[in-house]
Amino acid sequence: MPGIKPIPKEERNLKGWDFFLLWAGAAVSLAEIWAGGLIVPLGLGLGLWAILLGHLIGNTPFALGGLIGSRWGIPTMVAVRPSFGIRGSYFAAALNVIQLIGWTAVMLIICGGAADAISKSYGFSNPTLWIILAGTITTLWAVVGRRFWKYLQRISVFVLLILCMAMTYIVFREYGWGMLSQLPQKKDFPFMVGMDLVIAMPISWLPLVSDYSRFATGSRSSFWGTWISYFMVSSWMYFLGLAASLATQSSDPSGVVMNLMLKFGWAIPALIIVLFSTFTTTFLDIYSTAISGLNIFPKLGERKGIWIGGILGTATAVFFPALLQYEHFLLFIGAMFCPLFGIVLVDYFFLRRRVIDLDDLYRRDGKYWFRKGINPVALIAWAIGFAIYLGFSPMLMEKVLQIKTAFPWAIGSSLPSMALAGMIYWFLAGSRRYGVRSVSS
Repeated sequence: MPGIKPIPKEERNLKGWDFFLLWAGAAVSLAEIWAGGLIVPLGLGLGLWAILLGHLIGNTPFALGGLIGSRWGIPTMVAVRPSFGIRGSYFAAALNVIQLIGWTAVMLIICGGAADAISKSYGFSNPTLWIILAGTITTLWAVVGRRFWKYLQRISVFVLLILCMAMTYIVFREYGWGMLSQLPQKKDFPFMVGMDLVIAMPISWLPLVSDYSRFATGSRSSFWGTWISYFMVSSWMYFLGLAASLATQSSDPSGVVMNLMLKFGWAIPALIIVLFSTFTTTFLDIYSTAISGLNIFPKLGERKGIWIGGILGTATAVFFPALLQYEHFLLFIGAMFCPLFGIVLVDYFFLRRRVIDLDDLYRRDGKYWFRKGINPVALIAWAIGFAIYLGFSPMLMEKVLQIKTAFPWAIGSSLPSMALAGMIYWFLAGSRRYGVRSVSS
């Protein structure tokens, strides 16, 4: 098992088509359909614009982050080390473990509920059993490793995409574009808040994209395979969720879609979508939980880390079903990782000019040791970016932090926090004092 060491070029076997299928499998998800229902107040027209622009913006740093892995053969949390320091990357890894366990739980909760709704038509109901079953199979999917993923994804994603075409046809046959476009939008829901809820989805994959791009045979093919696939399929799933929620005013668009498929006698295809969309998405969360954990505890072992991640995610889904109210979870992901990767991308592409010393990534007292393993400049820039995201997000300020704000910012939170955190880091770290420019000199 590769762990977190650089992958030699002769062991990299994933091509552009493999990345297209990998991230298409990640995007074909009931959670993404569910997330599309969160932007219902924008209406069909503005909602579609928010989906397209949000994915255009969020996909770009997501795919750019993967270039670090495909160039150097390293996972994402190791790629954070040149910016934050070797020990400073533990902070990012811990945040990522938390969000990935949360994502695993959210996916399994949605899967359990949808599968149970389908099985009820056959007289069987046990959502907890469905959650445990899905969690077990998904963990095994992650355990088998990258040599089998490409074949599992090719078969399952191809079938899923065909079934999703049928699912989309059923929704629009039932409701129609004309009816959906006439439904009014709510005036108290800012467009950029809706776009933040879209941007947060590709950004949530940014902390683990290099865990997979490090197996790429080439950077160009992995970049475009990732970008095009996720843009197309995730936008499609968001739009499907938006349409279903608009038509029914339901807070559970994935449930609406499944019920429609049952109505038309598509129970078995619906169950296949529910289960296999969970497998093709959630195994990425479980595998990367292990890789992020290895960044902190290298002796843990990849296989053991995968089992721990799968068990924790499944247990969280069983005992904490309230995680399903996850629009705030999406926004907090944006608040944590937009500024963090604004710093990482600025550091790699502009300050280091895409040059990394691989040996020093794993060595105490090397170029990336900074001050006792931590780069305080990166932490300061991240903290400011995090505060900027919170300050520009009225939903988080009022509903989560209970702080009343009268500023429904028109520019959203994602772009300001990512851009300003990167600019602040560039300004503060652009001196030889922190060893940034010396790497590329």
